[in-house]
Amino acid sequence: MKILNAIILCGIISFCIITSTQAQTKVGYVDSKRLIEALPESRDAQQRLDNLVNDWQSEIKDLQDSLENKTRDFENKKLILTEELKTQIEQEITTLRNFIETYRVNKFGENGEYFQKQREFMKPVQEKIYDAIQKVAEQENFDYVFDRNSDIFLLFVNERYDLTQKAIRILTGN
Repeated sequence: MKILNAIILCGIISFCIITSTQAQTKVGYVDSKRLIEALPESRDAQQRLDNLVNDWQSEIKDLQDSLENKTRDFENKKLILTEELKTQIEQEITTLRNFIETYRVNKFGENGEYFQKQREFMKPVQEKIYDAIQKVAEQENFDYVFDRNSDIFLLFVNERYDLTQKAIRILTGN
């Protein structure tokens, strides 16, 4: 993925260089990591996220301790329990084990709450950064602004370089 992004970036930079020989094109870049680090709101968002993670990890630890205690207790008493009681306790242990795994996936899995909260908490920060980049680009008359630390590296484009409508006219024959 990084190689593909590098190829695309090289292509865009080449386009900008070629275009700049025809007209003066102004290209800039930002370091989004430094921008994020500079905002107190991002530290606050990270702290809120860290607090949630600590709470979830504490809950998982408590559940895991409960499972270990229940399993240890069962192993110690297994010889004196009736078959019916053994089956019931084994089922409780399995249910608790499954609950812990489901909880872990719901919180930290691929589409888990962690990633949802991260997006939710960071969205205002990202919008603020994007607005600042757009203002600088417009005030300084930049045509393109890239992010050196992101997969989405094109952050601002001067609309006068948008060829979409012209391509649509050719595609539709108008």
